[in-house]
Amino acid sequence: MQQPQRVVITGASSGIGAALARRYAREGAVLGLIARRASARRELAGQLSVRCETYPLDVRDAAALAAAGRDFVARHGCPDIVIANAGISLGTLTECAEDIPAFQEVLDVNVMGMVKVFQPFLASMREAGRGTLVGIASVAGYRGLPGGAAYSASKAAAISYLEALRVELAASGVKVITICPGYIATPMTEQNPYSMPFLMNADEAAAKIASIVARGKTYAVIPWQMAIVARVLRVLPNRLYDRLFADAPRKPRRDA
Repeated sequence: MQQPQRVVITGASSGIGAALARRYAREGAVLGLIARRASARRELAGQLSVRCETYPLDVRDAAALAAAGRDFVARHGCPDIVIANAGISLGTLTECAEDIPAFQEVLDVNVMGMVKVFQPFLASMREAGRGTLVGIASVAGYRGLPGGAAYSASKAAAISYLEALRVELAASGVKVITICPGYIATPMTEQNPYSMPFLMNADEAAAKIASIVARGKTYAVIPWQMAIVARVLRVLPNRLYDRLFADAPRKPRRDA
């Protein structure tokens, strides 16, 4: 009898994380669910008919993540998949001194949070010679978005970090997969004051992510239409990009 997959997911209380938990639960996976919002995390776990370990923590807390990693490995062994999905998006302006904490928070969660999530599992994965680390980046990391400098910077950094990690682990048997979603209907995007082309619901995004992971594809943009948009944006000359986006609507700042 085949052993069920062991899947650890951060940001599991809502959005893509919760959708991924539901998706892998339908496949019978053993889940490790990590999220800050304890009530939402417990509610989700109660809806799933599979074994769930839940960890109420912030991905900025390296010590708590290390303890969660040790607990999951002790209970279930080396995970097959670890998905670093937790992320935040805040409107930010460099000229506003009061936005410096927001810059720091976005970078700490979206970049260092990913590092701190993967680190506790790497030793057991290397020893087993298998496993998959999945990082949820964004097409926002392709170009800097006005009013969203912290978010774009964090996702650009995540893309580069994941690429470096993939090459570092190439001979270990551990895979690293970068997923760059476009617009997904989640609590993080519902306050966006602008149109969101090719908007996808979270369950559909989770299905596509799970399929990409199962196929072992190292890099993917979802949906496919956003892959085309992202490629075009990447090659646009700066002068044209600046003209197109200078007056674009911007994500609200925390105190706006």
